[in-house]
Amino acid sequence: MDEITVKLNITRITTQVALFLPVLVTSIIIFLFFWLAAYMLQRFIQKLGRKSKVSAELLELARRAAKAATLTIGAVTALGTLGIDVSALVAGLGLTGFALSFALKDAISNLMAGVLILFYRTLKVNDNIVVAGFEGVVTDVDLRYTTLQSEENRILIPNSTLFTNPVKITGNQESENKDPA
Repeated sequence: MDEITVKLNITRITTQVALFLPVLVTSIIIFLFFWLAAYMLQRFIQKLGRKSKVSAELLELARRAAKAATLTIGAVTALGTLGIDVSALVAGLGLTGFALSFALKDAISNLMAGVLILFYRTLKVNDNIVVAGFEGVVTDVDLRYTTLQSEENRILIPNSTLFTNPVKITGNQESENKDPA
């Protein structure tokens, strides 16, 4: 290669870098904006949760979901700004979400039932309940299972079972054990 060709190639590369650099900086700024928005959204959800006294598990789920959704939107927007065709990526995310939701149907069912149980506070710790042939005192309610303690066993009831079967609440163990005097 002669000296003129080398100088032309260097000039082309320099021009391309000069044209691409503002786009790259803009994409980084867009992603940082979404990252900051995700952080602020998490703080907002935390403050809102403290005021409404939402359970810690439900609050953490909302915070993580908001962060993941905001960062995903930010990444797709930043990649689109870079000039990458994100339509295939978005379609792939949709298909992946559909396949995962179908594969994790039972787990998602338990999770959503847990969210609703915690949100509506239908069961409380120390409630004595009967559901699907199991009886015991509620010792814990989380996003996936409700834990019952019977006289002989600890029983984990999937939250979807609590949502699809009748639940008989026979009393609160704590109030039954208090001395009336």
